[in-house]
Amino acid sequence: MSNVSEPTATASVPPLGGKPPTFLTVFPSIMLPMFLAVVDQTIIATALPAIVATTGQVERASWIVVSYLIAATIAAPLYGRLGDAFGRRRMMFGALALFIVASALCAAAPTLELLTFARVLQGFGGGGLMTLSQALVGETIPPRERARYQGYLAAVAVSANTFGPVAGGYLTEHFGWQSIFLINVPIGIGAFLLTFRLPQPTVERLPWKADPGGLVLFTIFVATTLLALEQVQHVHLDSLPIGGVLFAAGLISLGLLIRQENRTESPLIPLKLLRQPEIWHSDALAACHGAALVSFITFLPVYLQVVRGTSPSETGLLLVPLTVGIGTGSLITGRLVSRTGLTTLFPAVGLVVVTLSLVGLALFAGAMGTPALAVLLLVIGTFMGTVMGVVQVSVQSAAGPQRLGEAAASVQFSRSIGAAFGTALVATLLFGFLTIKNPEAARVFGAMVQHAGQAGVPMPVANSAIQADIREAFRAAFGLIALFTTAGFFLALTNPLRRI
Repeated sequence: MSNVSEPTATASVPPLGGKPPTFLTVFPSIMLPMFLAVVDQTIIATALPAIVATTGQVERASWIVVSYLIAATIAAPLYGRLGDAFGRRRMMFGALALFIVASALCAAAPTLELLTFARVLQGFGGGGLMTLSQALVGETIPPRERARYQGYLAAVAVSANTFGPVAGGYLTEHFGWQSIFLINVPIGIGAFLLTFRLPQPTVERLPWKADPGGLVLFTIFVATTLLALEQVQHVHLDSLPIGGVLFAAGLISLGLLIRQENRTESPLIPLKLLRQPEIWHSDALAACHGAALVSFITFLPVYLQVVRGTSPSETGLLLVPLTVGIGTGSLITGRLVSRTGLTTLFPAVGLVVVTLSLVGLALFAGAMGTPALAVLLLVIGTFMGTVMGVVQVSVQSAAGPQRLGEAAASVQFSRSIGAAFGTALVATLLFGFLTIKNPEAARVFGAMVQHAGQAGVPMPVANSAIQADIREAFRAAFGLIALFTTAGFFLALTNPLRRI
């Protein structure tokens, strides 16, 4: 291991000394790269039918989405470590350049295979943008003020997730699917120029030594795990053997990775850092929060259309209170942390409210009118927003100024893996519940899911017995999501870092 001593939570100081940079100097420069990286995860969704129509390879359409997710997840710790060693501002330039070039390659790709390869490159750039944006907040902003900026970034991420499908649909319809990638070029160039405005702090850097063994094992672990979870979400018997083999490969590579990182001098995955109670509590909280939030956002539209019979446009309107609540909760929490210095209090309280709201949704959603449901979704979103910024502030404060990149990357990775596991588990529960109770209900539900969101396509008809089974399955699904938030509550409650 490196002989650099581990900083304590109290060692974090404003990296520049003296007066911190102004809001307008820092925030636009870190907001735009974050926006680009997040929006490209979702903008592809509404363009997939047009891309498939061009390439004619429906069975491989998921490659375009999964390839970006795998590459971005692998890139997070790599950029975190490189940023700590060579400078986060410098690495931001590299990540932006790769993202811009890869976006142009995506637009020019004539086949789905080449588009998938370009999406891998784009993911390697996008993963760096997300990690470095978070780390640059810690590098340029004093500890107490970081919470406010993390709240802003969380609001940007939520807005980007919401904006992506809308922008993707509009651009694809009017300018072709290539435009969803070409639009990144001018925005990326603008972000590149704004990065020059970020200050260059003079801080001691961590020594760097390549860890190729760790990188290879980490890549195998991430790729096999995410591909296994993608297989599980299909909930077909044919996919179980493939998913099982991939999971086994992931577990073996994880064991070898831990062994490798414990033995190497300059590990890619800083296990010594991750063993700190303040950090592993925060990372586990990020995983639970990612599992709850992403699975809820993924399956709530399905519930609204399949169970409540709302149209795609009505479903979009019902999602607005949820997304507005998340952004509002993130902003309010950031300001409260900045003023009080308290950290884990806010996610602990927030997740109690979210858990109770999810239980209420599971038990009483059928009796709720649309206004009451909208209010409940606003409450869930607002208190979900108490977690995102606090987690980043906690790990950065615990890691110290030299390891901000590694700390930010650990949160990004934990959130991504948690989201993948959570979504897969909820999908498995939904389809497994229906398959065991009523195979015909599972078949009808699968057909309804495929038609959900497709305007002009009639929804398959389900009789009253099947509808009752589907409602019961969703009650179980919302209960499982409530278990994710319950685990997050206990992790927040037991985190030893309670104040910054």
